[in-house]
Amino acid sequence: MEKENGSSVTEFVFLGLSEDPHVKIVLFVLFLVTYLLTIIGNGILVTACVAEPRLHTPMYFFLGNLSFLDICFSSVSVPYMLAQLLSTRRISFSGCIAQMYTSLLLGITECVLLAAMAYDRYTAILFPLHYKVIMSRSRCVTMAACCWISGSVIALVATVFTLKLVFCGPNMINHFFCEATILLKMACGDRFITEMAIFSCAVFALVIPSSFTLVSYVRIIATIMKIRSSEGRYKAFSTCASHLMVVTIFYGTAIFMYMKPKSIDSANQEKIFSIFYTVTPAMVNPMIYSLRNKDVKNVLVKGTQGDRLH
Repeated sequence: MEKENGSSVTEFVFLGLSEDPHVKIVLFVLFLVTYLLTIIGNGILVTACVAEPRLHTPMYFFLGNLSFLDICFSSVSVPYMLAQLLSTRRISFSGCIAQMYTSLLLGITECVLLAAMAYDRYTAILFPLHYKVIMSRSRCVTMAACCWISGSVIALVATVFTLKLVFCGPNMINHFFCEATILLKMACGDRFITEMAIFSCAVFALVIPSSFTLVSYVRIIATIMKIRSSEGRYKAFSTCASHLMVVTIFYGTAIFMYMKPKSIDSANQEKIFSIFYTVTPAMVNPMIYSLRNKDVKNVLVKGTQGDRLH
């Protein structure tokens, strides 16, 4: 059945990560464990941030949002990946577009949210006396809302331009979920305008937030280096270094995926880089951002002790 834009493809078939049955079993177990750890770790943090009054602060407000995003973001792609490792997985054209929009919405929102979190830490460290005034509850809610709105708008623009493409076949997607850059390569006919639109979206969604985040952390690290206590300096620096490492992996791999030159075009590389920003950060974020934090540890210990008493 021909589509309105001339496309003859009505469904797509994922080729997934591997065709080797033994490799598939290993990958299935690995990503199933990763997904369960992601859901459990982030679920604990969301629950703690909502239920514990001591964690009703700007930092944990943003961390709660990040954990919720990570649960949703990984749930868009990982279950499909697991299904592909067990059997051939087909998806309708409309389902593929819906998956692409949802993953873009959540991914872009997380990009902007990480910049907001960097600003929160920047304010806390450089302006500690004015922190509560600057990061008021209303401002935090406004910043979080702006993250979601910007994610929705940019994802919608990229999706609308993708829908203008014509897909003549084949319908085999050499990937594990519907991603804008992958669909772009599968289109037939002129795709220059769509390429420019997606590139522009990547600038707003990736380059600007990552630059803002990097500048914030540079200022934070410069301030930390002025701390007289070597122990305090080491603790603050190690925390910032871990945050910066995760942020760099997330932004770096996403930028490579959406802004790489056409001369660098490898399906295997694209799969690996997609895993690095869709699967890995969602699993390690709870450990890096919160589960090493004393406040969160105290809440978890208190909750465990309370359960034992009951």
